[in-house]
Amino acid sequence: MKKIAIYLFLILLLGSCTKELTSINNDPKSPTSVPSTSLFTNAQHTLVNTISNSNVNSNIFRLVDQYWQETTYTDESNYDIVTRPIPQTLFTTLYRDVLRDFETAKSLYATDISNATTQKNDIAVTDIMEVYSWYYLVTTFGNIPYKEALDINNTFPKYDDQKTIYYDLLTRLDADIANLNATGSSLGSADIVYGGDVTKWKKFANSFKLKMGMTIADFDAAKAKTTVESAVQSGVFTSSADNASFQYLSGPPNTNQVWVDLVQSGRKDFVAASTVVNTMQGLNDPRLSQYFTTDAAGGYSGAAPGASASYSTFSKPSATLTAPDYPALLLSYDEVEFFLAEAIERGFNVGGTASTHYNNAVTSSILYWGGTSMQAATYLAQPSIAYATAAGTYKQKIGLQKWIALYNRGWEEWIEVRRFDYPILIAPATAKSAFPVRLTYPINEQNTNTTNYNTAASAIGGDKVTTKLFWDIF
Repeated sequence: MKKIAIYLFLILLLGSCTKELTSINNDPKSPTSVPSTSLFTNAQHTLVNTISNSNVNSNIFRLVDQYWQETTYTDESNYDIVTRPIPQTLFTTLYRDVLRDFETAKSLYATDISNATTQKNDIAVTDIMEVYSWYYLVTTFGNIPYKEALDINNTFPKYDDQKTIYYDLLTRLDADIANLNATGSSLGSADIVYGGDVTKWKKFANSFKLKMGMTIADFDAAKAKTTVESAVQSGVFTSSADNASFQYLSGPPNTNQVWVDLVQSGRKDFVAASTVVNTMQGLNDPRLSQYFTTDAAGGYSGAAPGASASYSTFSKPSATLTAPDYPALLLSYDEVEFFLAEAIERGFNVGGTASTHYNNAVTSSILYWGGTSMQAATYLAQPSIAYATAAGTYKQKIGLQKWIALYNRGWEEWIEVRRFDYPILIAPATAKSAFPVRLTYPINEQNTNTTNYNTAASAIGGDKVTTKLFWDIF
């Protein structure tokens, strides 16, 4: 009996020690479970930062679009995307830190959110953000992992066909729009873009659907037409108050990524590119002073694309743009109006006239950057700007003004300049290739997911920056 008591005492003592040791191993700062809304916020914030930053290791599109020029290290201005891990950074960030968190958040809403209407809204909004994220991946790389991509147990996902992915995204977006119920609530303060306003999310989804429809307009005019007309009928942005915008704060860590890259870092790597400065000067564009500082001579000037430049000589990104609290845009009213002007020219039934939508777009952009209605009217009255008299085809007229308006949204404009093939950007000084119309797949994919990488590269016509994606047919 004495022995049994001793054994029981030892077992109890061992169990007590085990519990104590287990609790010691628990890190209260690294929780094993995370609220769904926290995952949503983190993914949304990372997405905004990824789209808006100017880091040469990831978002180099202001250089590719010839808005900015590097001063000393000119690799990226000359279309070198492999010396730094640019494709890898974008690929990893969007898959691991954005899409994965959005997908996990959706899976947790069933247990975290008790109200059925709210839960349905939350799932729809989160999926809209996923569709948005996938759009940038597929328009950047082409064929990508999609169906198997977010399975954490599958380390070697297959690549899906880019067109199939794109059309599935449109189907998902339609379902999300149908599931949004404005009588119910949504994510509230966890949503850093619209604060959980379901009505605004519905406008955003329709406006993004318009955008997706216009992206494939050259490739599939019939699909584009039905997509665009359906979006407009359901309700797209009608003013800049609808903009999908994230307001950064004046102090770290939630600060404007351009401020982080250019001011907080203390780097002096970027000046204005001559391409955009010369164009805007020639057009008497009132936004020039909002886009750039004056140069050493008191005027405005930019460095030649691809060539090293003196930081002190040329104009630089403006104090407006580099303010720590300057907001980031995911989708804007002027962008929507440019799409509607183009849709009219393509014969789509969206209401209004091409010139009216074009004027609305240009005016909205000028006002957004701090200009006045009078400045916008004066600018648009110039024969070289007025829609009826400006030179070129509708693609050239809209393409040029859209390039100017999307100045701080380089990734977006990179998509648009591929669609319009305008403006025609001059070849950089020591270009590594022709103008890049896609990014190559990450080195990690080539080395570790080799079989699927090889299949994907072969399917799109070669893993080259000059391989056009399915929608870019001209």
